[in-house]
Order: sequence, then structure tokens, then C-alpha cells
Amino acid sequence: MTSSLRTGAVAAAALAAALALTACGSDDASKDSGADSAAGATPGGGDKGSGESAGSGAVDAAALEGTWVGLTDGKNVTVSVSARKVALVADQSVCQGDVKDMGGEPMLALKCTGGSTDRTMGAIDSVDGTKLVLSWDGGVKDTLTKAEPGKLPSGMPSLPDLPDLPEIPAP
Repeated sequence: MTSSLRTGAVAAAALAAALALTACGSDDASKDSGADSAAGATPGGGDKGSGESAGSGAVDAAALEGTWVGLTDGKNVTVSVSARKVALVADQSVCQGDVKDMGGEPMLALKCTGGSTDRTMGAIDSVDGTKLVLSWDGGVKDTLTKAEPGKLPSGMPSLPDLPDLPEIPAP
């Protein structure tokens, strides 16, 4: 029971950290200046806001911005990207790093606590406004959904009920 409580606490802390990272940025297009909008435009006339360019399959790193959540092998995975900085919480691993340009393609380069190597170098298979698919060097593939800024994601497992805990006496 202690293990599941610890895992639940790690997942809750990760979600709080991911939400805090997304709260730092703004998705409000009215606050963007014309210069910023032009800099984030997808080259090659790709779909508006898709992050993918037409024809070349190249991914725009700006399309990764935000918090992405999902389940892989029944376990919570949260990835948050802000200003090319990445935070990831998966299973019992906490990782951080950067979006790096590798041969013209953005990739996620992370270092994880506890020596985990499952998610240290991630390739972006696809990204659009609502879905992100990552393939990691460790063989793991994550399919994630974009979380709404400032809101908890739906469809995620909750912490188990703990009715058998003893009462703590008042001091």
C-alpha cells in the first residue's frame, strides 16, 4: 500500500509541476505580436497550427509547447514543454531536459533521476493541436493528449481510497 501511495504522490506532484509550467506561458493569440507569430509559422505552408509542414514531414518545435498527458502501459505519462525546456514524469521517473535540433528535426533530450534510460532521447513521430506521439530510444512509445492550460486533465486514474488509515491524534 505504501508503494501505491508513493506512486500516487509522485503522479500528483508531477501533474502539479506540469500545470505550473503551462501556467507560465500564454496561449492567448491576442497577446502575440506579429513578429512572434511570423517566427513560429510552419515553413512550407503546412496546416495552420498543426506543427507539421506539408510535404517534408518536418515538425516545428513550437508545436510541442504545452502539457501533454496520457497512459502508456497503464501508467501515467506527463510531458510539459515551455520555451524549449522539457519536464517529464512517467511511472516513477522524473526527467528534465531540452528540445534539441538534431539534423534539422527537433528531439527531446532528457536526463532522468534514478538512472532511468527509457526516456532519454525522444523522436517526435507526430504532433498536432491535440495529439503528440513520441518514440524513445529505450523502445517506449507514448501517445499523449494536450491538456488545457489551468485545468486538470480528464480520464486519468485517481488515487485509491484509503479508508483503512488510522486517525492521527490531535496534539
